[in-house]
Amino acid sequence: MTKRKRRSSATAERWAGSTLTDLGLDDRQQRVFVWSVTAVGVLAIALVLTLVVNALGGGGPAAAPTGASADISGQGLPSSFQSWPSLKEFAPIADRKADAAPLSVQEVFGARTLSAGKTTLRRLTSRLDQACGGAVWGADLADSLAEAGCTQAVRGLYATADGVHLAQYTLFNLSSVASAESLATSLATLYRGSWVQPLGSPRAKFGTYSEASAQVMGHYLGVAWIGRTDGAEPGENDDFVMLGLAVREAERAVFRRVVAVAGVPSDPAQPPGPADTAQPAEDPPSDPGASPASSVTAPPSPSVPPAQ
Repeated sequence: MTKRKRRSSATAERWAGSTLTDLGLDDRQQRVFVWSVTAVGVLAIALVLTLVVNALGGGGPAAAPTGASADISGQGLPSSFQSWPSLKEFAPIADRKADAAPLSVQEVFGARTLSAGKTTLRRLTSRLDQACGGAVWGADLADSLAEAGCTQAVRGLYATADGVHLAQYTLFNLSSVASAESLATSLATLYRGSWVQPLGSPRAKFGTYSEASAQVMGHYLGVAWIGRTDGAEPGENDDFVMLGLAVREAERAVFRRVVAVAGVPSDPAQPPGPADTAQPAEDPPSDPGASPASSVTAPPSPSVPPAQ
């Protein structure tokens, strides 16, 4: 190190003694000039090394996707996702042509509270977007919604009274059940880089950990998004199952549409079969005050006297 400094100093002195003297600089001005040039050189080398390291290591963190929420880190993506296909009960609304009336916020999120078991959610805010792309972030998801013929996205944000848990439900109005199921399948991978925009509320925000699920219901796709407001993973006192069931009470709006299109279904006829020897258990009444179901075993026929 000592020899290297002496050689550098000697080189600088020779340069200062020749070129800089010719420029009319005195000894103090020459020392300032040489020090400045040396400092700039060190900074330039450091900058080049930084660029090389970034190029070899793939650069810095990726920029947030276009249209992402203001705070993507910890709030823009669920930690897990699962989906279910449409049930046969939704066959009457498999195509939007049979269910053409547009959705409304009051229809889907008119209830101030949603409950399941001991979990009760209170509505914080809701929103209807006619342009589905405005309800999500990420170009891939926006494109998938356009391909699915999405015309509406209705979102509702709920939270528990203690502010510990929150849930958002989004209902997409798509062209057909095939489009809805295709979108649900795509979300299994899209959710890692594109997702539904969280509704803003000063009382509740999604944290680092959250869970999501989707249910296809005819030409609709319902997306439930649940979590703790502090972003922690669920513990022993967190019933995420009931939390998810509670927010899915918003799906009653879709069931009402099935009834509006197909009418109230009648009770299916029991298939014929041999009478049971044991007394069968009674089915619970379908409505409060209804009489219990009658026994499957038919009563004996009265005897008929022989003809005289």
